[in-house]
Amino acid sequence: MPMPQWRADGLARLLQKAPGPSRLPAEVAFAEIPAVTEEITVPTRHGELRATSYSPPGGAAGRGVYVNFHGGGFVMRHPEQDDPLCRFIAHHAQVTVLNVDYIPSPQSRFPGPVEHAYDVVAWAASAQRPSEGARVAVGGQSAGGALAAGAARLALERGAPHIDVQVLMYPALDLTIPSGRKWSPGQEKFLVRMGPVFNKAYCPNVALRHDRLASPAGASDSEDLTGIAPALIVSAEKDILRDEAARYAVRLRDAGALIDHVDLAGVGHAFNMLGAQREVVLPVYQRIAESVRRAQQA
Repeated sequence: MPMPQWRADGLARLLQKAPGPSRLPAEVAFAEIPAVTEEITVPTRHGELRATSYSPPGGAAGRGVYVNFHGGGFVMRHPEQDDPLCRFIAHHAQVTVLNVDYIPSPQSRFPGPVEHAYDVVAWAASAQRPSEGARVAVGGQSAGGALAAGAARLALERGAPHIDVQVLMYPALDLTIPSGRKWSPGQEKFLVRMGPVFNKAYCPNVALRHDRLASPAGASDSEDLTGIAPALIVSAEKDILRDEAARYAVRLRDAGALIDHVDLAGVGHAFNMLGAQREVVLPVYQRIAESVRRAQQA
């Protein structure tokens, strides 16, 4: 069945307006933070993926790697939108950051992107990678947060690699609940409207949306998560994904794997890209960098 025209038009507008570094206000673009960047390729079971490597000037030898997955409803291919966050983490945590250009849907449907994510994290923890050190952390925003959570879950189930910390920013963690039934103060109508499009592109098989890699905060997944990578979770009051992030935070806390749940008042989904002021964004980025630095230098 073809996509309804209003949805296709909405998706096209979203793709055109996806925030990149040049569209962000200077105060949250963090362009003043120096970083050495390099374009690399990473092997996965689905072929090579492109990634941008960020290192602080002078390198980050022996300090480990932070693997980042961007958001975009599983359908948008805009890794450059995370340039400010990658610069910030590389500089303040003194690590190498890999900003991964994973293959989005519908070209790669669930569980493909999760497998991409796990394979990149496994490679980042291996001797094959060009950077020094063996410590690895993983994180992502929105859909990227879901991929990071999935990579951490697969690492738990397979016993490798060891992940020091997972950072989940306003993650999409429950595809079993339709977007129209998710609620937040100041309801974000765009996500309510486009959520079905994103979910259908990413996981058209409704039954598969109950899989623990698609919906770790869903009612269908009750496995013991003891031993999973410790998590820092960031949620936003006006985000319709807030409740699932909070549910997952409780689940991780019960498993002894919650570093902190930062719940921001007065802002919505993708706040760091869609108008939040520096005084809101900066403390979040500082908390992320601190968590990564402490975990990888422990």
